[in-house]
Formats: sequence, C-alpha cells, structure tokens
Amino acid sequence: MFPEVLGILESLHMRPAISIATAKDEIEACMRLRRAVFIDEQGVSEAEEFDGQDDGCTHVLAKIHGIPVGAARFRVADGYAKIQRVCVSPEKRGQGIGAAVIGFVIERVAAGKSAKTVRLSAQSHALDFYRKMGFRAFGDEYLDAGIPHKDMELLLER
Repeated sequence: MFPEVLGILESLHMRPAISIATAKDEIEACMRLRRAVFIDEQGVSEAEEFDGQDDGCTHVLAKIHGIPVGAARFRVADGYAKIQRVCVSPEKRGQGIGAAVIGFVIERVAAGKSAKTVRLSAQSHALDFYRKMGFRAFGDEYLDAGIPHKDMELLLER
C-alpha cells in the first residue's frame, strides 16, 4: 500500500471516540482512570482526588476500540468553564488523546455559549502542552496535592 494510505488507516485505527459520560459504567470508567493516574501513579490522596464535586460536573470519556484511555471533567460557573481531572492512561500518552479530550470540552463549551473563558489548573510540567492549545498562564505557581500547578485560561472567540 501507499504510505499515505497506511497513515490514514493508522490514524483511523487509533483515533479516540470521545463522548460525554452519562451511563453509570462510563462514569465509573472515568473514576478508574483518575484513580490509576492521580492516586496510584502520582500519589494524590483519595480524599483530594474524589473531592465531592463530581456530581456537579460533566464527565468526558475517551475510548479506543471500546477501551477507556482518557477522561476529564468540567463545569460552568461564574461565567467560565473549568476543566479538571484531565488524564490519559500511561500506555496511551503521547498519541494526542489528552489534546483531543481538551478540544472536545472546548467545543462543547463554545457551542453551549454558557462561558466566554475556559480555565484549568495545569500541573507545571504540562504548561507547554496547554500553551500549544492556546491557553495562557496567569498568577503564581502553587501546590495542589503536593504537585506544582499554575492557572491557565483560554478566551473563546465570539
């Protein structure tokens, strides 16, 4: 086969299916990913990770071939959308899944017209990842769950 055809087939094969998690098993899959990444891998306490705010958030789940590989949650309040708990399973990192999840949330927020700004609290090592998507950092660096973070925002075009 021609190389460009192989590239297209490969991209279709690995493209994540991203959706709003509404069913109980989908939300549980989001929670399992968060537990694996934040609690097991990064050492965040269970109390900090599962902070009691999940019921007020919209959950997003990314799957490849039906297997959960990425998740996030977001909520709209005070005129902006706040993206939180963005995670990708370790074996799938570097494949654009995190960027696809963030893009999905941004599109949903923009389509809903309920917020003019999207904000997130980025782990400091991930600042460049978010900058490439148009976010800008503001404020001082701080510790969240013992991990350095910085607030970032993206202004939505109207």
